[in-house]
Parts: sequence; C-alpha cells; structure tokens
Amino acid sequence: MVADHFSHVKTWVFDLDNTLYPPEAALFAQIEVKMTDWVSRELNVTADEANRLRHDYWREFGTTLSGMMAKHGTDPLPYLTYVHDIDFSGLTRDAELKSAITALPGRKIVFTNGSAPYAERVLEARGLTGIFNAVYGIEHADFHPKPQAAAFDAVLGRDGVDPQAAAMFEDDPRNLEVPHALGMKTVHVAPAPLTPPAPHIHHHTNDLSAFLRAVAD
Repeated sequence: MVADHFSHVKTWVFDLDNTLYPPEAALFAQIEVKMTDWVSRELNVTADEANRLRHDYWREFGTTLSGMMAKHGTDPLPYLTYVHDIDFSGLTRDAELKSAITALPGRKIVFTNGSAPYAERVLEARGLTGIFNAVYGIEHADFHPKPQAAAFDAVLGRDGVDPQAAAMFEDDPRNLEVPHALGMKTVHVAPAPLTPPAPHIHHHTNDLSAFLRAVAD
C-alpha cells in the first residue's frame, strides 16, 4: 500500500509549476518568452542568443535568474515581476486536487523557484487558495534556486521542516536529489517516469490527485 510509505510524513512540500497544475496549461511557455525578452534587453543581444543563454543558465545555475544574477548582477525583483506577468486563463479550478491536498494529515507548503506573489496567483486560479500553511518563493530562499542545497536549507529551515518526516512533490527530477539526500520521501509528478529509473526518486505519478488520495487512505 502506497500509504504505508508516507505514514511518517508530517510535512508535505509541493513544487508549483507543472506540479500543482498540468503541463498542458503551458504557463511556463509564456514565462520562457518573457525571460528570453528580458535577457535580450538586459544584455543587448539577439533573441536567439538570449534564448541560448536562458537555457544555459538554467542548466548551470538552476534558473535563468540565478545565472543572470551571477554573471550580470541582475536585480531579481524587477525580473520576477516582469517574467511572471502572464495570462492565467489557461488554468482551471481543480476541486478534486483541493480535496486531496486538504485531506493530507499535517502541514502543507508550496516551494517554488518562482516568486511567492506569482504562486499565490496560480493557486487562486486553480482554486487552491487557503489550503496551504505557507507559500515560499525563491525570495524566501535568498534567491538560491532548486536544485541547490542552499535553497532547501533556507526554506526548510525557515519553516522548521524535519526532512525525515517530510515528502516532496516535484516535476523536475533534478530538484528531488537534495530532498532524497536529506531523507525526504520523493515523488516525481510528470506524464511519464524517468527511464531508466533514478535512485533518488521513490515514487512517480501522472495523476497527483489520485496519488494523494491513495496516500491518505
């Protein structure tokens, strides 16, 4: 029974993008366009070069923002405001997911590489407002992004999370490596599991609501 693997969990940590809403909503496609535009204007480079840098910084630093801060001294707050100014109409309210998360015993938090105000807007559009005990953005991690250990140290420490009694739900497999090392249960939320399987991922699901219902049973 999957519930047996989570019987010790007292804190449930959820990523936001492509985890608490389906990838088909394509919010991040909008954000990527805005990030490319920001990089292009900030560095006075072509859109193609900006797109290359955006991807390279994501791979090397964890987020485009972290790369821009490290390499070019970008002020994070105007950047975050700009890239998260997007259309949320592609999101729909999800009463089933709300019920499944609410039924979990213990503390529920959101931990995103986006900003907390952006996360709150996503949660509102999904009908998930008010069911989480806390929402943490990258600003709460001193702008260290997942998958960096410093990001988890900052947010889990701020919230007082005991990793040995916590679970992490995340669409990006690399962002589960540190939680696994800390002793958290890790759940990869994605349309398909990794092939081959990764040792730092305990579970995979393509249906978060159904998985959480099984956990709470």
